[in-house]
Amino acid sequence: MKKARILVVDDEQSIADMVEIIFNKEGFSNVDVCYSAAEAESLLFKNRYALHVVDVMLPDKTGYELASIIRRISKAPIFFLSAKTSDADKLRGFIHGADDYITKPFNPLELVARAKVQLNRYLDSPTDKKTVYEFGRFQLDANAAELVVEGEVVPLTNKLYHLLLLFCEHPGQVFSKDQLYERVWGDSSFMDDNTIMVHIRKIREKIEKDPSKPEYLKTVRGIGYKLVTGEKK
Repeated sequence: MKKARILVVDDEQSIADMVEIIFNKEGFSNVDVCYSAAEAESLLFKNRYALHVVDVMLPDKTGYELASIIRRISKAPIFFLSAKTSDADKLRGFIHGADDYITKPFNPLELVARAKVQLNRYLDSPTDKKTVYEFGRFQLDANAAELVVEGEVVPLTNKLYHLLLLFCEHPGQVFSKDQLYERVWGDSSFMDDNTIMVHIRKIREKIEKDPSKPEYLKTVRGIGYKLVTGEKK
């Protein structure tokens, strides 16, 4: 458990650093610390975390917005840190995907104790164990956020990675454009059909032998798109 990777996001550097120190003292050596949502998003794309400790009030996004991004790619626990102590604030935190809500100021040892409970539950769970998805000529490694096509590493942008990961996690399932936009971009109310089409085309250019005649990422006319399972190993 103590090899689990932890992400700490708080714009108050003293708090973030203190959380890192207490986790380190408890034997957790893989702790990444950042002070903004933008930094966190970059790390989320590179690494797979077993626990996310997120401040509610960040300078560039709310912790709730960051949590929605985390939930698109991970089922790992999310802890909110907040100076807001009302029941309504706590309820809002849980509605936005929190596994725990810790009010400031807090006892750092209590934070670690709660974290250990959630990590034990998450790491012992049979779900979320699969990290490499293989489909014929390409593989997607969710741990490394890496696409390999016929033995060659192929670069992906953040959105292309998350879109392809969604398909790989649910092979054979048809996703409408609305669903894809909501799951990857976060809000289908501002959906642009062309955005989805462009990203689907770019993925096909990376994984298909002939993007104009896709074998893997198929269009389901009038409904959406799906990753077919026929070529899956």
